[in-house]
Amino acid sequence: MTVAGPNCPGIISPPARCTADIMPGVIHAPGNVGVALRSGTLTYEVVGQLTSEGISQSTCIAIGGDPLPGTAFVQALRLFEGDPATHAVVLVGETGGSLEQEAAEYIQSGMSKPVVAFVAGVSAPPGRRMGHAGAITSGVSSTAAQKKAALSAAGAVVVDSPAEIGATTRRVLAEHGLL
Repeated sequence: MTVAGPNCPGIISPPARCTADIMPGVIHAPGNVGVALRSGTLTYEVVGQLTSEGISQSTCIAIGGDPLPGTAFVQALRLFEGDPATHAVVLVGETGGSLEQEAAEYIQSGMSKPVVAFVAGVSAPPGRRMGHAGAITSGVSSTAAQKKAALSAAGAVVVDSPAEIGATTRRVLAEHGLL
């Protein structure tokens, strides 16, 4: 069983193949890029950017930022890896916890599809609560900088700003002959 959330906008496979969400369908387009995010707000930003770049989505999984997610990045990546309709993945993480490092280990262990990643919270001070339950940094390993380094070392293309996700995904898809 796969559980979305808690505290997230849900899961959608556009246009309406499957939806268990509160995501606005008008910004989604059916296609080949899987999206997995911890941030509910960035879900709309990322999907809007991808769609405006002409990049459509196979499935968007918003896992939420709570310390105990229903779905973790590794589970989402496994689903995308096994989905013939997904050719690449966009992963959006944030400070707190170890989900991004676990995702990096999975990517490095044999993810065959390209991954574009962004980690929010670069300026978050260690040890401080940053807005919601999951954004609690717990030492050096849960900072955005450490998560970005782990994802980059695993082979993901890591961007420094959410504004770069759409254009970078387009470039990565073109480099892999997936456009």
